Amino acid sequence: MCVTCVKYCRGSLLERLANGGSLVVAEGYVFEFERRGYLQAGAFVPEVVIERPDLVKILHEEFVHAGSEVVLAFTYYGHREKLRLIGKEDQLETMNRRALTIAREVARATGTLFAGNICNSTVYRRDDEEIKAKVEDMFREQIEWAVDEGADFIVGETFGELGEAMLALESIKKYGKGVPAVITLASAGRDFTFDEVPFEDACRQLEESGAAVVGLNCGRGPKTILPLIKKVRASCKGPIACLPVPYSTNEDYPTMQSLTDKETGKPAFPYDLPGHTCTRTEIEEFAKSCQEIGVNYVGLCCGNASHYTRIVAEVYGRRPPASRFSPDMSKHFMYGDKSKFNQYHTEDMVKFTKAEK
Repeated sequence: MCVTCVKYCRGSLLERLANGGSLVVAEGYVFEFERRGYLQAGAFVPEVVIERPDLVKILHEEFVHAGSEVVLAFTYYGHREKLRLIGKEDQLETMNRRALTIAREVARATGTLFAGNICNSTVYRRDDEEIKAKVEDMFREQIEWAVDEGADFIVGETFGELGEAMLALESIKKYGKGVPAVITLASAGRDFTFDEVPFEDACRQLEESGAAVVGLNCGRGPKTILPLIKKVRASCKGPIACLPVPYSTNEDYPTMQSLTDKETGKPAFPYDLPGHTCTRTEIEEFAKSCQEIGVNYVGLCCGNASHYTRIVAEVYGRRPPASRFSPDMSKHFMYGDKSKFNQYHTEDMVKFTKAEK
């Protein structure tokens, strides 16, 4: 690992975020493995952890190579309810421990932080005490496994309701043996949670209840998440997180789930989302805005890829190993330094690759 990366990767979560410090974090494992053909859209269960753990390790290493300073165990949707849905509940502990072990090994080898992961349960009901007890039990077992495997902190993510996010936080405090909690809310199409709490107020309540980092992830793309994260920054005193999806959302279509196919008008999620992928320039501008706002824990969620993570890392002043291969069009024979290439051939190629006007 390069010297620059190591400089940014020393200390605990709290130490690294102290005094305005920051962390670059790669999420998005579910969508990436679905694209690669090792995970099914729909259930979105991380079966690849069981079937191809070698590939999970490689993707962790790839994200670190690109600049991620956290290795997030791939246990998103690896909880009891999701495995029950696909008839593999008997593999629950094996899946979680294997994912945690892989993440720990990569983190310890690269000087990055190792995070456990819990998420939206898909069954939470705010007025049902029996269901809430069931959800807490689901959180408990994943938290205890993460602590047992040595997680530096635990991420609780993609919660649509403040109530479930608060239950996740309280579960981490109750069963986590003191490990810090990073809690992020899913930024849906409205400016408040499903239990009618403005996102900035929800984040402040989570912070006041003991979360080390609070913020927003998933759902919205860069353009539509930034107005909300500005409010979160104004409302919260400590470190805040921002991890949108890398899709070009807008005021009319604020979330990836609301985007429609440009030709048919049908919902783009998830099959046709590639037609809405952000440009690299959009990701660069997003990262710059986060830096100006004061986002401490920054990255991308569903749809993320290594080249995007590298851009965020570079904007935040890192130079990860992947920066060695950042674009340099001065070396391109058509668009680069003309003094280094055959002038006639270059002009000819440019002429025939441009549309006639």
